[in-house]
Amino acid sequence: MQKRVNHSEPQIATSPDLPKRQILLIDDDQDMAEMLAEYLNPEGYMVHLAFTAKAGLDRIQEGSLVLVILDVMLPDKDGFSVLHEIRQKSRIPVIMLTTRTAVTDKVAGLEAGADDYIPKPFTPAEILARIRTVLRRGQPSRFGSSFLAIDDLILDAGSRTVERNGEMMDFTAAEYDVLHALASAAGEVVTRERLSRLALGRSPYAGDRGIDNLVSALRKKLGPGANGQDRFRSVRNTGYVFLSFERMETPKRKS
Repeated sequence: MQKRVNHSEPQIATSPDLPKRQILLIDDDQDMAEMLAEYLNPEGYMVHLAFTAKAGLDRIQEGSLVLVILDVMLPDKDGFSVLHEIRQKSRIPVIMLTTRTAVTDKVAGLEAGADDYIPKPFTPAEILARIRTVLRRGQPSRFGSSFLAIDDLILDAGSRTVERNGEMMDFTAAEYDVLHALASAAGEVVTRERLSRLALGRSPYAGDRGIDNLVSALRKKLGPGANGQDRFRSVRNTGYVFLSFERMETPKRKS
C-alpha cells in the first residue's frame, strides 16, 4: 500500500515494470485515490495523486501526462473551475468524477471541455475502461468534441453510446447513425438520402422504408422528448428533423 501524503503534495505510484503512461488523479478522497492508483499500476499507468486543486494544477504544469481524472468537489476549488483553468492552457483529456448525478451537471462538465464524466461510486474496472476509451479517441473536448449533449441525451461518438438521463441506452449501429445525424443537425431537415447513405450504406429506392423503420425504432426506445413532445418530425418526401426543445426554430434543409 502506498504511503499517505499531505493534501498539498501529489504522490507518484511507482513500478519496476516497463515505462507507463502517466495519469494525474485530483481527488481529496485519499483511500479511494490510493486504491485506484494501485489498481491501474499493473495495467500500465503511473498515477500521480493530488489531493487539492492547487497541487493538481501545479503537477499539470510539469507535463508528461496523458490524462487527468478530476473530482468535482475539492477542498480548495470546485472541479469545474479547475477544468476551466486546464482548458486555458491545455487540451489534455480530462475525466470528471462526481457524486452529483443530475444531467445538468454532467452536461456542464462536458460543455466545459471534459472528455468523460463518471458518477461515484464506481468500480476500478469501469475507470480503466473509460480511460482506455478516452485515450483511444485522441484529442479531446469541445474543440471538435466527440460528445453531443442535447436535451436529456448525451451521445458519445468515440464509444458510439447514448445516455438518457444518466442511463445507458441500447441501439443498433444503424439506429445510432440516424440518431447522431439528426441530433447533430437539430432543427434542420436531414434528407432520407443522407440518412440512408450514413446508416445503411446505400441510396434509398422507391418504396424504401429503411429509414422510416429506424426512426420508428428510435421513437419507441427514446420515448418523448424532455418537453413531452415527439423528438422527430417527418418532412414529407424529404426527410426528418430532430426537434430539440432547446432549439425550436423553423426547420432548414440539410442535404
